[in-house]
Amino acid sequence: MTSHVKAYRAAILHSIADPALVGDAQSYEYFEDGVLVVDNGQVAKIGHAKDLLPTLKGVDVTEYRDALITPGFIDTHIHYPQTGMIAAYGEQLLDWLNTYTFPTEKQFADPAHAADVANIFLKELLRNGTTTALVFASVHKQSVDAFFEASQALNLRMIAGKVMMDRNAPDYLTDTAQSSYDDSKELIERWHGKARLHYAVTPRFAPTSTPEQLTAAGKLLAEYDDLYMHTHLSENLDEIAWVKSLFPEQKGYLDVYDHFQLLSERSMFAHGVHLCDEECQRLAETGSAVSHCPTSNLFLGSGLFNLKQAEQFGVNVGLGTDVGAGTSFSMLQTLNEAYKVQQLQRNKLSPFKSLYLATLGGAQALRLDDRIGSFASGNDADFIVLDYHATPLLSYRLQQAKNLEEKLFVLMTIGDDRAVQETFAAGQSVHKR
Repeated sequence: MTSHVKAYRAAILHSIADPALVGDAQSYEYFEDGVLVVDNGQVAKIGHAKDLLPTLKGVDVTEYRDALITPGFIDTHIHYPQTGMIAAYGEQLLDWLNTYTFPTEKQFADPAHAADVANIFLKELLRNGTTTALVFASVHKQSVDAFFEASQALNLRMIAGKVMMDRNAPDYLTDTAQSSYDDSKELIERWHGKARLHYAVTPRFAPTSTPEQLTAAGKLLAEYDDLYMHTHLSENLDEIAWVKSLFPEQKGYLDVYDHFQLLSERSMFAHGVHLCDEECQRLAETGSAVSHCPTSNLFLGSGLFNLKQAEQFGVNVGLGTDVGAGTSFSMLQTLNEAYKVQQLQRNKLSPFKSLYLATLGGAQALRLDDRIGSFASGNDADFIVLDYHATPLLSYRLQQAKNLEEKLFVLMTIGDDRAVQETFAAGQSVHKR
């Protein structure tokens, strides 16, 4: 074998289907002593060490003791300009935006500031095992350029877009329907499909866009293939009432986006805390997805996401940290909070469903499951190594675990960034603890 083939030995676990459809036992593949073979940045094969090692003559095999290899985590909703205001105290959504978010995002008019934060942000993602994210930039073109430049340098698969916002925001952060169209078009031409990068048309949320701007967003989506659409939906009851007052001709919040042709297989709606059955049905019909953001929904007091309702209607669901309203870059800690959100609704979130949401489920919601989210042959080799002995408590608690399910649940409950020993993107190590 040639030198571009590498192998990694540890316990290996990945999702292969949604547990809600096939049951927990059929939703994953696990190798207690496994080998992941990577060829030129892609997954070549996985299997039992006893079967694969004899076939790997001359191949460098990196072995991790007391560790678990999984696909890299996929964050389906996060704001990189809000890195510097994470853990901002004491407001609900609308006041929080005006008090903290908008003044923070003003700084991204400075390209040097945008570049500094983009690098800090990506380091945090990789330190926490997240290898793909759907990312809000700010209203400034340079914020998108800075983010994509930093992502490309690390060969990461990332999705981002310039915020479109032409009303109900400070003058220093508003664009116009025409300028947002022109700026977005310029960024699409420069970045979409370059290396492992994708562009998302990004109206912040319905209240901060005029009908003319939402029309411009729909026009962009019609003009280019495979663009994403990324916005917010039904996060807060006051927000929903505001949308109704601004768009009285529409029956509900989702109908606003539907009217402007913003629902498609690559549309991601963050939060969706207060969806009715009819809205879930429409999301499923159009192939649109929702990003469940438990830490921010709890932090801002917005409400509890109804995962069972989404499953009932077949809505694609990903998992978002939503930094900066979200309180952690760690997908493990986000899953910890997601479990509690379901417990409060008398629903049980299994560890295997959690793994699915953080990996393959996110990839399916983003229509990228043919490239990331699992160890299917030919997928990008985006993966992480989780250390069973990352902390004394984690080490001690895992010694008591009786089976894989319990071990996984412990990792997702008391694990955090310290558990991520190494992170790989396209077969290259991009973070090592």
